[in-house]
Amino acid sequence: MAPEIVDVAIVGYGPVGQLLAILLGQRGWKVRVFERWPEPYPLPRAVHLDHEVARILQGAGVIEALLPRTEPASIYEWRNANGDVLIRIGRDAERSLSGWPESLMFCQPELERILGERVRALPSVQVEWGSEVVGVRDAGDHVELDARRGHDDTRSVRARFAVGCDGARSFVRGVVGPAWHDLGFAFDWLVVDVVPRESRSWDPMNWQLCDPARPTTVVSGGPGRRRWEFMRLPHETTDELNSEAAAWRLLEPWEIRPDNARLERHAVYTFRGAWADAWRKGRILLAGDAAHLTPPFIGQGLCSGLRDAANLGWKLDLVLARRALEPLLDTYTSERLPHVRALIEFAVSLGRVICVADPVEAAARDRRMIAEQRERKEAVAAELPVLGPGCFAQSPAAGQLFVQDHVRRDRATGLFDDVVGRGFALVSPHGDPAHVLGPELAGFFDSIGGITAHVAPEAPIADLAGSYARWFGEKGVAVVLQRPDYAVFGTAPTLEGAAELVANLREKLAVKVVE
Repeated sequence: MAPEIVDVAIVGYGPVGQLLAILLGQRGWKVRVFERWPEPYPLPRAVHLDHEVARILQGAGVIEALLPRTEPASIYEWRNANGDVLIRIGRDAERSLSGWPESLMFCQPELERILGERVRALPSVQVEWGSEVVGVRDAGDHVELDARRGHDDTRSVRARFAVGCDGARSFVRGVVGPAWHDLGFAFDWLVVDVVPRESRSWDPMNWQLCDPARPTTVVSGGPGRRRWEFMRLPHETTDELNSEAAAWRLLEPWEIRPDNARLERHAVYTFRGAWADAWRKGRILLAGDAAHLTPPFIGQGLCSGLRDAANLGWKLDLVLARRALEPLLDTYTSERLPHVRALIEFAVSLGRVICVADPVEAAARDRRMIAEQRERKEAVAAELPVLGPGCFAQSPAAGQLFVQDHVRRDRATGLFDDVVGRGFALVSPHGDPAHVLGPELAGFFDSIGGITAHVAPEAPIADLAGSYARWFGEKGVAVVLQRPDYAVFGTAPTLEGAAELVANLREKLAVKVVE
């Protein structure tokens, strides 16, 4: 019997695989997901999402269900053993650039459940639980995958593309065979998740105890949950630390005991910083932990994987639809790798400050950081990096995130993506960019799902908070072309420049004629 043919095969059904399946399934592509475990992992892992990822989840149709199960947390504070503030990281703001809180704390099983519900609503996506991929071969015009259920049941599936979202021990990464760059940062931490039995105020909500006697992270695990992370000290073994008794012993100084809390999970993890230098080999690609590993000190591990899915999703969509040529997929690595590498290096640099067990070294660190914090007085904004070179015009703000805020169109009021639409978007405060495109460019832009929008206080799309006026004023531009992953493709100094932006995009996609 001939192997079944699907558009995209996804290996791994964690949040990254789930999101990619949703983004492709929403476009009607036939997606098959293979997950080697028979059911979802029930315990917490990732606990932090940022505003950009909240917007990505908005586009996947799940943020409204997730939001009541999150806790906003804008500031991450570091203190030493004496309680002195070493640094405050974050931004005190009601809304972010993306229209959502700067940071949200959550419980990963709840996110996976909500994503799973969205997947089940998409008829073109099928998930095979308990199905381990044991073979992946690029056959030129398709990929062949061998999936095994049990000991004797192995079958083959053909896909136009395959994506490995199968985690840190990725099987698919072994097939792609990229060089693996490890920064040599490796510290063992006991991660402990707790459900307190009584309500308690935590101020600050998220903070880092930089105490050489026991570096410790204390953060929200989502509503009703708390997480502690305790660094293994040089004289301890992993076995000594990785026990329920050790967890309760380390929690005792925080007044967390078996009589007032439930221990949900404890596990020792080795925090590492590493990445693969290539995320694509022909029709086989990598995403999430299969492509990179990030220490948790800035909460960007899962966020980076979900950005991978957002970046790759729209590019696969255009290539599958033959609206772009396959070289577009090369921009996935060139854009995402510099971005994630900057985050990994930043997280490792923070880790080297935190993971200090020598009292003399810690005292010197504290004196320096306390002086810097007193001079600074304010929190340090945690700015996201710009994407690397790829599918962009050479213009101001290219590769940066574009703003989203509340607008009104006719009687509908809400965030731009929900009211106006998402995908490629030409936006200007000076008029509707559609009027300057001409029939040929307008036809091309429509063929890739492009929308145009005149956004201003008195425009058909009303800028209710003035966020768009501020963005355009700060950048000194008159029109922007946003990509489906909410990155700026390019900008122009006048409204008439919209035509050049669309022509440039058509060239980047290598599409010359709209059928």
